[in-house]
Amino acid sequence: MQLSEDEWKQKLTKEQYQVLREKGTEPPFSGTLLNEKGSGDFVCAACGAPVFKSDTKYDSTTPGLIGWPSFSDVADGDAVELVDDNSFGMQRTEVICKNCGSHLGHLFEDESSSNGKHYCINSCSLDFKAKK
Repeated sequence: MQLSEDEWKQKLTKEQYQVLREKGTEPPFSGTLLNEKGSGDFVCAACGAPVFKSDTKYDSTTPGLIGWPSFSDVADGDAVELVDDNSFGMQRTEVICKNCGSHLGHLFEDESSSNGKHYCINSCSLDFKAKK
């Protein structure tokens, strides 16, 4: 999905644009999907591509990773792209929507996850589609 930055600015809220297109981070505990417990799919807020499933969402207990929606795995192997991110003097792995190239969050190690993976995702970068 290719849009100009002006088209993205029209499509997204100011906060979504800052996170999804400028690789920002929303404040912890501010996202509307942090406590979402329903059954369904979490899709990219920019393009609607499924990126996470509700059965992989969990509540992290690891300090520094609490306050954003946490997932142990992606919807499928082609849902996201993982990219080295060495910004701000840190070594992290950025999580990007493979369909539209939007920034979703970062991948960390987390012992409180079922598989040791913690997809720490900005709530405003997602929409929730409940199962019918």
